[in-house]
Amino acid sequence: MSDDVDASGRFTVAAPGPGWTELIAQRWKLLVTLPLAAGAFAVAISFMLPRTYLSRTLFVPPQQQGSAAAALAQLGPLSGLLGSAGGLKTPADQYVSLLSSASVADKLIEEFDLMKVYEVEFRDQARDRLSDNTRISLGRKDGLIAIEVEDRSPQRAAQIANRYVDELRRLTARLALTEAQQRRALFEGELKATRDRLTRAQIALQETGFSQSAIRTDARAAAEGYARLRAETTSAEVRVQALRRTLADSAPEVQQALAVLGALRAQLARVEGTADFSGAPDYVTKFREYKYQETLFELLARQFEAARLDEAREGTLIQVVDVAQPAERKHRPRRLLLGVVTWLAASLSVASFLVVRNALSQRRKPAR
Repeated sequence: MSDDVDASGRFTVAAPGPGWTELIAQRWKLLVTLPLAAGAFAVAISFMLPRTYLSRTLFVPPQQQGSAAAALAQLGPLSGLLGSAGGLKTPADQYVSLLSSASVADKLIEEFDLMKVYEVEFRDQARDRLSDNTRISLGRKDGLIAIEVEDRSPQRAAQIANRYVDELRRLTARLALTEAQQRRALFEGELKATRDRLTRAQIALQETGFSQSAIRTDARAAAEGYARLRAETTSAEVRVQALRRTLADSAPEVQQALAVLGALRAQLARVEGTADFSGAPDYVTKFREYKYQETLFELLARQFEAARLDEAREGTLIQVVDVAQPAERKHRPRRLLLGVVTWLAASLSVASFLVVRNALSQRRKPAR
């Protein structure tokens, strides 16, 4: 009820409208029949929609030791210099990105002729349809990767899901082989150059008439320790150079390799600040250079052999937990859910319409 003032200046009272109970009593047929009719119509339409089936495969992402971790292991006791530099993050997110790549999608489009299946004219449209029908997720707790594919054919849905794993295995093998080839070529060149320098250092040392008994034990130990530390620093520099050929500086492997290199350089600077070889005999200097080249050759030989093993490896091991099987029951359309949602939406719409209409009609009624 509301008060108003008429043209003569007298107060008038608007006629009260029906309450909720009266409104429901007057319009109950509309509130019941229209939502039911809408829900029944939605269920009827769902019978005209094509059936789709869902298949799912689950696998363990490849577990590899990164290049930086391998370099850290080769440093032996000096790996403790890193302290809490941190381990490498899991590469599972990278494998999820590889599965979503256009390279994998194009292989599937060609193999299953998806442009014809999806009835599209262009390849990018087929990629979009395939992406809409595929869900790739990484379990944060168990670390497993799940691939779910939806298709009108249950057999094709299972085949596409399983083919995703095969394409990931092929792609990671190709990428790993390319990286290993580049690392092997780099270490091979560095190893050859170091071998030549080692030969020259050995000849220069022999020309001084050097003998192991002629040098004091403490001087020899200091020279060997300095030479090894310098060689490990150079080896770490070569490792960083190899990683930068295939990875960005922001990659975890490069970041940890740079941390290893920084720690070695810091320790080498401390040794150079305390050790004094300026007054040492000429054969001590030549002996130090020889030990440096010898140690560097050993370290590069290890990395060269590791790169050769990586290159010879057949590919990344992917362990499949659940192989996708053709679904026995349809995944969509969900007729009951569609009918219930439509009924609820129609009920809310009708109720809102009646409330608004009743409020507008009350405003138009003449005051009494």
